[in-house]
Amino acid sequence: MQDEVLIEKAKAGDEHAFRLLIEKYKNLVFKAIYPVLRHEKDAEDAEQEVFLKIYYALPQYSAQGFKAWITRIAINHAIDVKRKKQRQHELIIEPDELPALSSSEENVVIPLLRKEQRELVKNRLHDMPANYREVIEAYYIAEKSYKQIATEQQIEVKTVEIKLYRARNWMKKHWKEDDF
Repeated sequence: MQDEVLIEKAKAGDEHAFRLLIEKYKNLVFKAIYPVLRHEKDAEDAEQEVFLKIYYALPQYSAQGFKAWITRIAINHAIDVKRKKQRQHELIIEPDELPALSSSEENVVIPLLRKEQRELVKNRLHDMPANYREVIEAYYIAEKSYKQIATEQQIEVKTVEIKLYRARNWMKKHWKEDDF
């Protein structure tokens, strides 16, 4: 059967027609997703989610090239999945949320390392853009919480998180690891 006939039947609620579309295009969708995610299991999961998206978006489809349409949905979904995974890895831990250390040596060494790192950052802060400098000074130098910074700067806590994230990225990009 031609794609147009299957699409129209699937739009009308024919599950068998949609299953035939899935069978016909599952390799295409997988090949679009896999290069983005680079993990077979994640790509398989994303493939199923893409076909759900296609099913719900099918009524809006208007004969503009079905292969290109589903490929675009697949790639966009894969990019979203990848971004979500990256955000999950960027876990931010407040200093007061860290578990208590048991060894007395660790209790001595860690504050010294933090102090040393603070001094290094202080010395390089003048190189940093002003909007990043404020949040870095407040969080790392003054050791204020996200809530305290948000209150003082009259912004949302989420904005503080975003500013810190961007400031860290700026530091990674512009400061060599040897500087620290």
